[in-house]
Amino acid sequence: MAYRENSTRLLGGLAANITGEDQHFHYVVVGGGTAGITLAVRLAEDPSVTVALIEAGSFYELTNAPISSTPFGDILGVGADVSDANPAVDWEIVTTPQTGLSGRAFHYARVDDDSYTWDNFLPYFKKSVKFTPPNTELRAANSTAGYNDSAFSSSGGPLQVSYPNYAQPCYMQDGLNEIGINETEDFNSGSLLGAQYISATIDPNGEFRASSQETFLTAAANRTNLKVFQLTMAKKILFDSQYNATCKEVILSAGAFQSPQMLMVSGIGPKSTLQEFDNPNVGQNMWDHVLITSTHPVGLDSARLINDPDFAAAELAAWKANATGPYTNPGADFVAWEKVPFDLRQNFSQSVLQDLEFFPSDWPEVEYLMIPGFFGNFSAPDVDQPSTGSYGTVLSGVVAPLSRGNVTIASADMDDLPIVNPNLLAHPADQALILAGFKRARQLLASESLQNAVIGEEFFPGPQFKTDKEIFEAITEAAMTIYHASCTCKMGKVDDPTAVIDTQGRVLGVQGLRVVDASSFPLLPPGHPQSVVYALAEKIADDIKLADSL
Repeated sequence: MAYRENSTRLLGGLAANITGEDQHFHYVVVGGGTAGITLAVRLAEDPSVTVALIEAGSFYELTNAPISSTPFGDILGVGADVSDANPAVDWEIVTTPQTGLSGRAFHYARVDDDSYTWDNFLPYFKKSVKFTPPNTELRAANSTAGYNDSAFSSSGGPLQVSYPNYAQPCYMQDGLNEIGINETEDFNSGSLLGAQYISATIDPNGEFRASSQETFLTAAANRTNLKVFQLTMAKKILFDSQYNATCKEVILSAGAFQSPQMLMVSGIGPKSTLQEFDNPNVGQNMWDHVLITSTHPVGLDSARLINDPDFAAAELAAWKANATGPYTNPGADFVAWEKVPFDLRQNFSQSVLQDLEFFPSDWPEVEYLMIPGFFGNFSAPDVDQPSTGSYGTVLSGVVAPLSRGNVTIASADMDDLPIVNPNLLAHPADQALILAGFKRARQLLASESLQNAVIGEEFFPGPQFKTDKEIFEAITEAAMTIYHASCTCKMGKVDDPTAVIDTQGRVLGVQGLRVVDASSFPLLPPGHPQSVVYALAEKIADDIKLADSL
């Protein structure tokens, strides 16, 4: 299929402009990301209401074309160093210096509501998704992906979920089996323990990245009651004398950093920061996943998209012309989760073991992502590349974190970026888990099953790091967030002293204001949170529609 140079790129009738005059809407959604677009489009399904979607940025397909339209584009510009940022698609937020990461700064519960039980929440996971099985004619014969059709609904959509046409070979599974991590059927049925190829938000019709913008907004292109204000910065929420937002509802979907920032600049936050509506929990309770890398040279052809310009140009042309090659792959398509096994767990202190009992028995503690290419120091991974050779990388990440960070404001102006302190690796349990995860990655790469593929010593961080102390020092110099920041406007019961919103996303203490995005989570799930954000947006949209009908 030929590359769609400009199709579905323009808003058409959805586009709106600031006119200098008051414009009135039933719902104003702030933030045109995963949750915001989903919510706005679902609310606009009711033709009797009007919806405004306010987005400070523009369209990644236009501002960073064509790379951001490729599934592989998701891992570019993710380095810790701000010089690795891409302002076309990035706010360029930099954290405070992290004590748990050698002082580096980087670019960066229960709710007592039965509607969030697995059986009741599962339909919302299914509602957004149009699933397409893997294309076995284009994928390599040794990269068969397991999946469960019943995890999806035939009536779901418009979000496309499929598998990349380019997949890394399954030799990693042989190594994982050898170290005790067995293959599972799939990761979409509610269980994460095990290893398997993962589905991704990929449009199989051309192997494009399927975002909320490309799918939901495109599906809503003919709606006259939805208006999108791009390149428009929302500055403050206005309240009347009764603490009501001055339209029917304002819904914040600006993400884990800027949703709490918007609350605070609008007067809702810790009394030490603000005086109007005291809520000391806004911006607190930040969770995130943190990871480290182990890279070896391999005797197989790998995806040299970053360190081989000629290879990258040829493969980009193949993606445009035929929807094939490594640009169809989001970078890590074979993934495993596990509880740390006994041989490493026995080294944990008693207090760490007790603290980890916070998580249920089926909650993984460490995730492993296999990358068919070089991924070394996270400061600038697309710059810090060897000039020759093929490499294989295992990323190991902590997905049962106990460190908690926070977000606050630098000023009362949304134009000033918030102050973000994720507090990574501050808790001893997180330190124990990331050390164990790194050792497991080394066990995998040293397994007999991989010896025909691995052809040399560890390239990064290197075999010279042997003792726990040496390894942990290397980790603190190279570890990085996986960009799963969440929980900064925590959902909870009305009597929860740490909650910011109730189970329908309504901000406690005011009227007509909700927060719906990853900041709303009461806790960060161990899997990748994108699907949870879509499901949450779908659920809250239904909650709002139901309330309107009563």
